[in-house]
Amino acid sequence: MDVPDLIPVCHEPGYRTDTIGHWQGGQFFASIVRLGSRYRAILHRFDAAGRHLDARVRCTEDLGEAERLLAEWLDALPGREYGDIAIAPFSVHVDGELYGLVREDYEPDEVDEEDGEGARVHFELYPDCLGFNAPWDGCYDT
Repeated sequence: MDVPDLIPVCHEPGYRTDTIGHWQGGQFFASIVRLGSRYRAILHRFDAAGRHLDARVRCTEDLGEAERLLAEWLDALPGREYGDIAIAPFSVHVDGELYGLVREDYEPDEVDEEDGEGARVHFELYPDCLGFNAPWDGCYDT
């Protein structure tokens, strides 16, 4: 199966992709991730074609503060609507941490070989730890 240029991500209310969708300027992916004892409020904005525009990241020790920040950022997106998105791979570093949708190829001995195919392509969203694979239907693994 061909690897798409844009990786679909399904909107799942109440789950890890609850705060993704479209806004007047394109698409967005927002989340709160705990790394160690600190929380990161994260907002990635993409253009309408799925290309990464920018990342907004703020660290805090308080989950409530991270939730407040994320709500504020989301409220500031004009025309915001939650829903499925499709985004191109990207990577940025903020304070030495990787944020992005990164391609990772696995050799045949590292994957299930029941269909007889060779190396597999996988995209991992960092630091959210969401994995995307064929059949590229927008579903993710954790």
